[in-house]
Amino acid sequence: MPESTIETFKKERERLNEIVMKYSGLSIKRFYSLDSQVYRQGALPAKTKELLGLVASLVLRCDDCIKYHIVRCHEEGVTSEELEEALTIGLVVGGSITIPHLRRAFQAWDELKQARM
Repeated sequence: MPESTIETFKKERERLNEIVMKYSGLSIKRFYSLDSQVYRQGALPAKTKELLGLVASLVLRCDDCIKYHIVRCHEEGVTSEELEEALTIGLVVGGSITIPHLRRAFQAWDELKQARM
């Protein structure tokens, strides 16, 4: 059975992050730390924060970021309905140029949902 695109993405992301950390000084390490800390449970639930990250990533048209937040949303128990509403906000804010990214977001979500079955 071929590896899923999600699994391929996770492995490649981990491999590339290891390379980044090999060369990282304090500033890059601090940024990575801040990035992971802001998505932790706080006044806003982690689930909400991941949806916010997803919408921002869609508007900025970053496919890697979109895929990462799709995975995290799935892990945080986001429903398909919640995901669709959040992505609709990103579509409205970002406009039609985000449609190719929206397609890939739903493709990744569909793959995660199929893997669960």
